Amino acid sequence: MTDTETQFLQTYDPAEYERPSVAVDLILMSVVDGAPAVLLIRRTEQPAKDKWALPGGFVGIDESLDAAAHRVLREKARMDDAYVEQLYTFGAVDRDPRMRIISVAYFALLPADRYAAALKNSSGDLTLARVAVHWPGETGGPVAAVGEDGPLPLAFDNADMLGLAMLRLRGKLDYSSVGFALLPEYFTLRQLQDVHEAILGVQLNKPAFRRRMLDKGWVEATGEREIGASFRPAELYRFKPLSQASERT
Repeated sequence: MTDTETQFLQTYDPAEYERPSVAVDLILMSVVDGAPAVLLIRRTEQPAKDKWALPGGFVGIDESLDAAAHRVLREKARMDDAYVEQLYTFGAVDRDPRMRIISVAYFALLPADRYAAALKNSSGDLTLARVAVHWPGETGGPVAAVGEDGPLPLAFDNADMLGLAMLRLRGKLDYSSVGFALLPEYFTLRQLQDVHEAILGVQLNKPAFRRRMLDKGWVEATGEREIGASFRPAELYRFKPLSQASERT
């Protein structure tokens, strides 16, 4: 069988078949000033010149998808480390005017302070834009990105990518620990509620929310209180590891 396969490969011509290019796009999200936010980069070349896009790039011929995602994270998002996972594959035939390009979107949630160094050294080509969701609950659909001076034009199908990321977040928020990835190690219950309200786009009842979080067993008190508060400092909590708190997947 080995000889037969070897002979077959010697005569096989991959040029007989059209091959699409493959890219990765990174959806790096946080919650900033009470609203979901995403890291965007301004495109300096055509197509979609001067529009804003998710950090992305083509996958090398000898590169895995995950390796390409981490390379883009370093080179374009200017971050050394982040947990990234595949979100969805976008393969509409006309999604890019250059050629047939299939993009694998990767998703990462980070506390707001993780973006500081990247933005400081960006020379204006990176920004944290507010994600404006115009659909209720888990309806789904594209979303808009809003900068300091108003809406930012998004390149390609990046609005659809952002919309799917928000839909995934809203769907997982109540039954998984995903929201804790947007918080520092120690946080107040008010900060935790702010994250949930920002993602869901609704105001939550404070006593009911806190009771639900405590009943789930996802948080534990640290015995410490926040520093620098104007009034009575709030108690600080931390996420309870999954080995101690059960989580439904």
